[in-house]
Amino acid sequence: MLKFTDIATERVLRFLDAQSSQGMRALRIAGNRAEQRLWLVKAEDERPDDRVQTEAGFTVFLDPATAGQLDGAVVDFVEGVMQSGFRIYHPSPSWDDPLAQRVQDAIDKHINPGVAGHGGTVTLEGVEDGVAIIRFGGGCHGCGAADLTLKQGIDRILKEQVPEIRGVVDATDHATGENPYYERDTRRAESPLT
Repeated sequence: MLKFTDIATERVLRFLDAQSSQGMRALRIAGNRAEQRLWLVKAEDERPDDRVQTEAGFTVFLDPATAGQLDGAVVDFVEGVMQSGFRIYHPSPSWDDPLAQRVQDAIDKHINPGVAGHGGTVTLEGVEDGVAIIRFGGGCHGCGAADLTLKQGIDRILKEQVPEIRGVVDATDHATGENPYYERDTRRAESPLT
């Protein structure tokens, strides 16, 4: 089951009201943990295998695969200079280590909203000796710009937000990424001697 924040509920109701003359009465959500799509639909667009969730003033349709991937997630609406829109996220794990919890909070607040625009996610695997160990997901998994994102974005942000962090390590196997935002250049550089 999805949870909707108050602002997300208010925005869905506002969009449904604006499209009511078109017969839009429900919200369909499809996707997985890394990438999701939301759109307004008519009540008769419900499919026989949909999981139907009733919220305050609207209905949500989720296909079985989506429902399994997003169970327990939170739907929010964020507004910012760089991006505005709906955001679906899984609540942070509760870390026993206060330092790890602060790193997780910084990732949730300062990093994931930015990479979400490319269908990406960053998760914290843990903190060891002042080094945050992260893993990229979604559009960031296998992305050709992941190193740049790590070195010029994530590393800088985490060190600013959590001064005890002295480094960040990427534990992602980028060779297994299935849908990267930027393709990796897999061509080998040819030696001028060959």
